[in-house]
Amino acid sequence: MPVSPSALAKPPVVSDGTVACPCGRVSPQRRVLAYSDCCDRYIDHFETTPAPDAESLMRSRYTAFVREHAPYLLATWDATHRPARVDFDPGVRWLGLEVRAHRCPDGERAEVEFVARQRMPGGRAHRLHELSRFVRQDGRWFYVDGDLR
Repeated sequence: MPVSPSALAKPPVVSDGTVACPCGRVSPQRRVLAYSDCCDRYIDHFETTPAPDAESLMRSRYTAFVREHAPYLLATWDATHRPARVDFDPGVRWLGLEVRAHRCPDGERAEVEFVARQRMPGGRAHRLHELSRFVRQDGRWFYVDGDLR
């Protein structure tokens, strides 16, 4: 899949010089995780390594949006709500993700509240604040839908 100019923007690096994960997850020592230690295991190894919880799936889906990885987004969308395709806005730069809450009332449903920031072409910034719903089927979490806040 071709990489967009927005995905080619210089990604942040972690202390050892590797690329930081766009989702911004930090280690217990408060260090930003490298992509290879974070969302890579779910996105690039989807068939063998499902996200262990709804928050990890949501973070990996954010990273997939940043990297414009449509196959992963479609594969992790609940089949009853999955669109036929995912389109990306050209020139959008994703600026960061803040997970505000993660609730799992039972082992099969979960909600994740997050704020994702992006800059549109021309410099206008935008915040996407959503309460997302997830469902677990056959040991895998899937994004169902969400309500904008």
